[in-house]
Amino acid sequence: MAILKVARLGHPVLRRVADPVPAGEITRPETQRLIDDMVETMREYNGVGVAAPQVHVSRQIAVLEVESHPRYPDVPRIPLLVIVNPVLTPVGEETATDWEGCLSVPDLRGVTPRWSAVRLEAYGRKGERMDLVAKEFFARVLQHETDHLNGKVYLDRMRDFSTLSHLTEWMRHWVRNEAEE
Repeated sequence: MAILKVARLGHPVLRRVADPVPAGEITRPETQRLIDDMVETMREYNGVGVAAPQVHVSRQIAVLEVESHPRYPDVPRIPLLVIVNPVLTPVGEETATDWEGCLSVPDLRGVTPRWSAVRLEAYGRKGERMDLVAKEFFARVLQHETDHLNGKVYLDRMRDFSTLSHLTEWMRHWVRNEAEE
């Protein structure tokens, strides 16, 4: 396995719609190697997800996982999940705003609105069909990673840039203030 270079905001690969993966290619060794490398990269950079465009590969693949994470100590565990060619559909009308960051937009955080629940239809790592409903943080991570596959970053979803903060200042002023409330 290899740790891959993460594309940063401004690289064109982050702004194009990624190519779908033909179902017959999901189990090929080169696709499986890419998935392994994406998982290794996500873990190395302490992310909760990474999409193929973030590692300079314009394909509709993302990986997600939350075991125990220092930035998200109170969120439910998300076992390792590989999604290929995902389609998300909002479930209900409810939205929620919360802080987001991104490996491709390093050291920044901002409050971003997302659907509170989404239906995911995709292929899994072995080419199996997936159909599930995700809520709250899990739904947020799915939306964030799927945005990458559609040429978007969380900044495109922000409604108010007054919360956009450098990580150090976010920890000093926002996290501390929220903890005190």
